[in-house]
Amino acid sequence: MKIVVKVGTSTLAHQGGLLNIRRVELLCKVLSDLKNAGHDVILVSSGAIGMGAGKLKLDGKPKTIAGKQAAAAVGQCELMYTYDKLFSEYNHTVAQLLLTGDDFDHEDRYKNFINTIDQLLKYKALPIINENDTVATEEIKVGDNDTLSAMVAVSVKADLLVLLSDIDGLFTADPHKDPDATLISVVSEVNDDIRALAGGEGSELGTGGMRTKIRAAEICTSKGCDMVIANGTDPLVLYDICDGKSVGTRFIKKAVK
Repeated sequence: MKIVVKVGTSTLAHQGGLLNIRRVELLCKVLSDLKNAGHDVILVSSGAIGMGAGKLKLDGKPKTIAGKQAAAAVGQCELMYTYDKLFSEYNHTVAQLLLTGDDFDHEDRYKNFINTIDQLLKYKALPIINENDTVATEEIKVGDNDTLSAMVAVSVKADLLVLLSDIDGLFTADPHKDPDATLISVVSEVNDDIRALAGGEGSELGTGGMRTKIRAAEICTSKGCDMVIANGTDPLVLYDICDGKSVGTRFIKKAVK
């Protein structure tokens, strides 16, 4: 099975932006084990801006474009150093790919991206993808890694996209405000009722929210790929998700003719 796993900033980092070492170590261990079991694994990782802000000892995520791009330049180094170190402990080689929206729109660059991913998987490497935050502008950026991960999943013809975040899944109402809110375990169709359940923005360090996750589900399911939203607090849930067990909210793919 070909799996794309997207991990959000709130899963990777503590509130101040510094790395959540215990959680990231476990994530790398589980992903390595899934590769050992024969799955093709692609990781879409947020966290560059948040980790850069933490390493630069900033009070929070920068507000200006230049500030964000500078933080990303620092944080991306830290992020890949950490992944390389941790995956190497389980004898897996990582590869970094930094993308912008332009790379999906430009025919030759898109073809090169697909060919590179295919070759990396043949080499048994683990591709780690992030948006190229140091150069992306409004005109060329994807904007959030939920959408980016869905575009990647569709492009590589993945069987499953897993969005690991700080939420358990899609609820009937905002669980922070409504004690009667219940988790929706399966969504067979993304319709107006489902879109209406999407709330506002995500965490302070991140850029996503339920709206971007619903958009990602629409992209995936329309192209024959299931998607799961799950809480990334315990990366061990990836085992159950890959086994088809009920975890978080699963969006069921449409039949592709």
